[in-house]
Amino acid sequence: MTTTLARPAGPDDRPAHRDPNVLRWLGAYSASAVGDNVYYIALSWAAVQAGTPTQAGLVTAVSAIPRALLMLGGGVLADRYGPRRVVLGSSAARCLLVVTAAGLLLATSPGLWALGAVAFLFGVVDAVFLPAAGALPTRITGRGQLARVQGMRGFATRLANVFGGPLGGLGVAVGGTAGAFGLAALLIGVSLPLLWAVRVGPLPPDDKARGAVLAELKDGLRHIGRDRVLRPLMIAIALVDLGFVGPMNLGLTLLAEERGWGSSGMGWMLAGFGTGAGAASLLLTLRGRVPRAGLVMAVAELGGGLAIAGLAQVTSVAAAAGMALVVGLLAGLGGALCGALVQAQAGPAYVGRVTAVSTLVGFGVAPLTFPLVGAAADRWGTGPVFASCAALCAVGSLLALCTRPLRRAELPR
Repeated sequence: MTTTLARPAGPDDRPAHRDPNVLRWLGAYSASAVGDNVYYIALSWAAVQAGTPTQAGLVTAVSAIPRALLMLGGGVLADRYGPRRVVLGSSAARCLLVVTAAGLLLATSPGLWALGAVAFLFGVVDAVFLPAAGALPTRITGRGQLARVQGMRGFATRLANVFGGPLGGLGVAVGGTAGAFGLAALLIGVSLPLLWAVRVGPLPPDDKARGAVLAELKDGLRHIGRDRVLRPLMIAIALVDLGFVGPMNLGLTLLAEERGWGSSGMGWMLAGFGTGAGAASLLLTLRGRVPRAGLVMAVAELGGGLAIAGLAQVTSVAAAAGMALVVGLLAGLGGALCGALVQAQAGPAYVGRVTAVSTLVGFGVAPLTFPLVGAAADRWGTGPVFASCAALCAVGSLLALCTRPLRRAELPR
């Protein structure tokens, strides 16, 4: 299989949301994202049935460890072999792992160690899959369409979150945990023929001889360090992700419990956030390009951080849902622009490695802070925790605002 196929449509051809090639990629990405949601629900349910809630939390969090350790190496593989080839291979491996989990549940009652092993191996494959999946859009459309593609990707993620939960619950209700794992494998498997049909542009010529993975990784880090936009952008993304992931994942559950809003209150906050983020993604999909992208990104992220702090101060479910909508709108816009700037600024031969660095904290490091967020909220309450996390977001946003090359960065036309 080769990744050097016909050149995809360029920026002067059709827009991304009307390009059949991009739409095939979007269908594959959406199916895989829904499958991921169903998988995590099935894994959580199986872990809860096999142990205590604390043990179940450890099982579901263990996949973040290999992502944190191996994701940078995954970026090297994406640049070396091409993101489409790596996404196809890692998606097939993810599908096989989930099928194996379903088989274990049908044949026996696996303990927590077996479920933890599945989660750990899934994280290992994710460390290869995520950088390649993030780098693939640069190979399927013109540079002027990167913001639109990021909007389409964000909208698909929101839909996957909306539909993944009910489908996972339905899978458990109809076929038990094994049935839910089987459904997840089917959805991930659906992405494979769609990905196979996606045309990609040729890999850029490599002006350096290939060396060991570590040497190529160092080369990628030097590329980031030399770039006046990428260097501060990577730091800003890391700080914002560290401040954002805890409150908007575990933090919403803790806030609903502290206020006595119950699961319905948490559901309304999640719905508000998803609506806001989906609206931001849809805006980028339709508009295609945002002038002064660096400035808009920094201001949106700063506003999203302030809204996170405000979320813990409201006293009603309606106000919390409204504030979560603001968080989703601003953070969704800022995050999509971050992704587009990363892909636009990275050298063609370095997109996988740069993408791996930009997603390392959000997917690998930040989830490991959940126990700290929970302990801090238990000791001091959600207000100080949300305020502290918002301060991290603000520091990252202010860094972007104060760095002239990043503040003045533009997306390709």
